[in-house]
Amino acid sequence: MKILVFNAGSSSVKFGIFDTRIDDPRVVKAEFEHFLDGYCDLHFQLGGEQGETLHHRVKVTDVEHAIENIPNLLEQWGYDDFDAIGHRVVHGGTLLTAAVRIDNKTLSLIEDATPLAPLHNPANLSGIYLCQEIWPDKPQVAVFDTSFHQTIPEEAYSYAIPKSWRQLGVRRYGFHGTSHHYVALRVADALQTPLSDLRIISCHLGNGASVCAINHGVSVDTSMGMTPLEGLVMGTRSGDVDPGLFSFLSRHSGMSIEEIERQLYHNSGLKALGGSSDLRNIEQQAAEGSNDAQLAINVYAYRVRKYLGAYSAVMGGVDVVVFTGGIGENSATMRQRICDQLHFLGLSLDVNKNSSLQLSAFDSQLINHEISRIKVIVTRTSEQWMIAKEVQQHLESARLQENKDNCVIPVAVSARHVHLSRHAVELLFGKGYQLNVLRTLRQPGSWAALETVELIGPRGIISNVRILGPEREQTQIEVSRTDTFTLGIEAPVRASGKLDNTPPIRLRGPCGELVTRGMIVAARHIHMHSDDALAWGLNDGDLVDVELGEGERRTLFANTKVRVNGNFLTEMHIDTDEANAAGITFSTKGHLVNKQSDSIVTIVNKKQQTLK
Repeated sequence: MKILVFNAGSSSVKFGIFDTRIDDPRVVKAEFEHFLDGYCDLHFQLGGEQGETLHHRVKVTDVEHAIENIPNLLEQWGYDDFDAIGHRVVHGGTLLTAAVRIDNKTLSLIEDATPLAPLHNPANLSGIYLCQEIWPDKPQVAVFDTSFHQTIPEEAYSYAIPKSWRQLGVRRYGFHGTSHHYVALRVADALQTPLSDLRIISCHLGNGASVCAINHGVSVDTSMGMTPLEGLVMGTRSGDVDPGLFSFLSRHSGMSIEEIERQLYHNSGLKALGGSSDLRNIEQQAAEGSNDAQLAINVYAYRVRKYLGAYSAVMGGVDVVVFTGGIGENSATMRQRICDQLHFLGLSLDVNKNSSLQLSAFDSQLINHEISRIKVIVTRTSEQWMIAKEVQQHLESARLQENKDNCVIPVAVSARHVHLSRHAVELLFGKGYQLNVLRTLRQPGSWAALETVELIGPRGIISNVRILGPEREQTQIEVSRTDTFTLGIEAPVRASGKLDNTPPIRLRGPCGELVTRGMIVAARHIHMHSDDALAWGLNDGDLVDVELGEGERRTLFANTKVRVNGNFLTEMHIDTDEANAAGITFSTKGHLVNKQSDSIVTIVNKKQQTLK
């Protein structure tokens, strides 16, 4: 499938054509940037990564003017034949949470979200409207920067503001999701380690900049908030500021809210601190002795470093720090400034590797010292390639939506329970004790034991917690979010078996007590028989959306991981809190309506897979 991708940002327009069927998928790569005095730079590469990159200064005034020129360029280059169009859209608001086919309703919702991304959504919409006029018969799909961050927990995305405001959609959304998702998958591939086994901090540093905590494959926090204004210092955006400055500036300077907001978006960040929005200029001025430029660099590095420390705490540690984006990929001095004070985390940069780094496409390189506990990787992001793959996957998953009555998933409510190791059984029930089967469960080989235990936390006790068999290598306790408040212990949302950095909990049995780690809130998941996975075009590790009910009673369980095994009975498991929220009291049935794959990124140049 050949897909034309539009990536219109606040200060540049990237576009390209990707052929998802071949090893070198990038057919056309082009970008308009550096708009100044009625002209801009046009960079383009034809014929894949082996093609020559050409550079021209062209008479194009701004982002919208650039978009108007793209159809003529594609025709001139002889690449105007493609199957579908994918559009990067920065903000989807509360309702557009995954890639979606563009229609009038979608456009209306994107327009409604424009106040949340005033620099970006208008440019995104311009590209969509133009494509609709020129290619009305081509399927067009919107892919949202906010989608990857739908997994951020409520405590991370909620502002401490009146509930009526929160009900209006005032919350943290996060952005650069396509980039953060892509580089996380690249890191996992480069390290030959499952993404679900890694704690990654992704640093997308460019004219727009954000940091993302990716814990075992999902975004759990990110520096941007309700709008792309929060977080790091950026080219022209302020990043974090005290909201009290609005009333202060209004009282003391007479500025309107709109003018203050405009200044924070367009005349702040590196531009305000150092006189230029381009870090290359600022680094040159700093080397020449400019105090303002030196301050700009120090503030920029400090803000990134502060978020790195915070997200290490959020995830209970970090395995990989990855740099991407124009600054992240190209500024060795900024990478070193950010990393130099992180030795306490076990991060040690290799200065020679960092300073001599040369990246090529689809390339990832380690720049940490061999003694470093934390891996530090630099990789090129490819938001356009990721968008193309998400468009392809969305169009393919339309088959699930059209045939959802044939894609029925039984849904079961999983109550709190405990899986015990042999060591734990003997401590709680006595030497040589064997658990007794009370009843068999739906999953082959699984059973509920006659025996129960007590969970003891600093705030309370939960009694009669059922033990499930067979025994495991590690003790695992699965509870609901409400149970964690009863106990007074915060447990992470995890896939079964992912028990690192879980909190300690006391278990009491008739013959003794045991303090052990391993308590989690189990992430919703689907046990799927391999025959069903084959019939529905799914693979182990895919994420799917499951729809329950219809109309106003419709509930969508998004980002549900599929676990495929020939011994499984196909069934979705949710915890009691999710069941209560959806009004489910007994087993019910849902329908698969969408899918995305954790293997969505195919590393196309196999010869470049190995880290250098």
